[in-house]
Amino acid sequence: QVRLVESGGGLVQPGGSLRLSCDASGNTQNIDSYAWFRQSPGKQTEFVASLYLNGALTNYADFAEGRFTISRDNAKTTTYLHMNSLKLDDTAVYLCNAQNHAGGNFWGQGTQVTVSS
Repeated sequence: QVRLVESGGGLVQPGGSLRLSCDASGNTQNIDSYAWFRQSPGKQTEFVASLYLNGALTNYADFAEGRFTISRDNAKTTTYLHMNSLKLDDTAVYLCNAQNHAGGNFWGQGTQVTVSS
């Protein structure tokens, strides 16, 4: 089983920055992409950003484009989400996701990001 553990969430002021980390362990050999999603009470889960390991192709949600950056440290088996210029509506639980070659999805427990003045 693939284990994903997120960290780095917390309370931040509007306009501030956070870096979220997703540490992967277990059977990560066949993982071909990592992604970040977010969810808040009463709202559907939203895609945030994804990174395909083959070619380091990235995709971003419209709200994340230009503010968030997904990256990968292969030596540390860690996927990052750098978040800048945070807004109040960025408040959510941010979840790390990994997809394997068979299309299976793996999820972390999530890390809370709260943007508040």
